[in-house]
Amino acid sequence: MQYRQSKARRNGNSSEASRPDVYSRVTEQVIAHLERGVRPWIKPWRAEHTDGRIVRPLRFNGLPYSGINILMLWGAALAEGFSAPTWMTFRQAKELGANVRKGEKGSLVVYANAVVRTETTDDGDEIEREIPFLRGYTVFNVEQIDGLPQQYYGKPEPQLTPVERIAHADAFFAATQADVRHRGPQAFYAQAADYIQLPPAEAFLDIEAYYSTLAHEVVHWTKHPSRLNRDFGRKQFGDDGYAREELVAELGAAFLAADLEITPEVREDHASYLDHWLSILKADKRAIFQAAAHAQRAADYLHGLQPSAP
Repeated sequence: MQYRQSKARRNGNSSEASRPDVYSRVTEQVIAHLERGVRPWIKPWRAEHTDGRIVRPLRFNGLPYSGINILMLWGAALAEGFSAPTWMTFRQAKELGANVRKGEKGSLVVYANAVVRTETTDDGDEIEREIPFLRGYTVFNVEQIDGLPQQYYGKPEPQLTPVERIAHADAFFAATQADVRHRGPQAFYAQAADYIQLPPAEAFLDIEAYYSTLAHEVVHWTKHPSRLNRDFGRKQFGDDGYAREELVAELGAAFLAADLEITPEVREDHASYLDHWLSILKADKRAIFQAAAHAQRAADYLHGLQPSAP
């Protein structure tokens, strides 16, 4: 019995065995939220998270998660009603002198890396081939753990006052040097002319709705060939490539909102994308991973334009 368990564990950790399972599990979780009309990258702010600072999910050491792990843990917090942002493994909790409560169910996060393998060609030459792999592991929210030091249970306080937060957001977007034009009733990014159009700030329900929309369009702005050169093969409005880019912009805007301590807004004009996103995710189990990776690159690129960036 012990041998069979060990063998299964080894098989489960191989790249070929674990990769499709992890892709499927994560994608199925996102699909389940979307089928209920809930965007897991927006919903967490509508509940307990509004009591404290809005943040990305955090590791036990305070470092934020990135990419697909943000969506997975926001989704888990939404499903289970967790308000604390911090997560850790069973072993990490134990090393802190704490214990996961009996019967608690952990949440999946993933680790991506690559190994380099030397192979011999038919001509006898040796070449190195990089083989990517994806592995999943389990973490628990601190609300599932007893005996942690008290600082793990406190909700993070806002670091900026509302006025400072607005000034901070202004400074962040100004540092990108994106051409933002305030006119007309619509918000969009015009790639050919390379500018963003937004209605005046006064036209929005509140100032955070304005910044949330600006964040969305600035993520679109990063796709320009002179920046990240992101292209999903869009041919016309509303096609598959268009929907994939909109998903990247939604995720990237949510990541930026957490970083800038602003509340993202659900844009009703994007409700029509839900069915299209569902069809993409059901057809391609890697689509949400790719979208999250592109969104993370966009957020990192915009952070890299800031004066304080290394």
